[in-house]
Amino acid sequence: MSDVAHLKSLLGVHPDFPKKGITFLDIFPLMRDPYAFESLITHLVHHITTTHTVKPDVIVGLDARGFLLGPIIAMRLGAAFVPVRKGGKLPGQVDTVAYEKEYGVDEFQMQKGAVQARQKCIVVDDLIATGGSAAAAGQLIKSAGGSTLEYLFIISLPFLNGADRLDAPVYAMIEAED
Repeated sequence: MSDVAHLKSLLGVHPDFPKKGITFLDIFPLMRDPYAFESLITHLVHHITTTHTVKPDVIVGLDARGFLLGPIIAMRLGAAFVPVRKGGKLPGQVDTVAYEKEYGVDEFQMQKGAVQARQKCIVVDDLIATGGSAAAAGQLIKSAGGSTLEYLFIISLPFLNGADRLDAPVYAMIEAED
């Protein structure tokens, strides 16, 4: 069994969460298995280093599961880590972008100055569904003068066409079926 197939087999599946009709794919079982978690991080870092001819300056992790992956990936690449958080959670001056998600409207914020002009960023999160949160992060990076090299996910729900909303290539280790 390949590493990706093994990781997929460990995902938790929770029908009707957070509401009826949505099947939630849970990455936390991967994190409870040290081998699986190491395999996950190594796979993502290998993808970045073999796909991009330039090293990213910043790994941008999305609230909240991107916070679990982003710092480790950033450390392994010698890059900075910048969190993008839901509104009202960051101190100091922030930039804000509102976005629609599959079950409501929310806003993301990034501290001013966290991404500098001309810095190359990779956005990391656990899952891409409609692409709203990732697109909001991309807007924050662009408004700071940075650029997004890629959007990186563990899981993609391709039937929701979230990648179509994004301004850079998308990579997901696992594609879920509808």
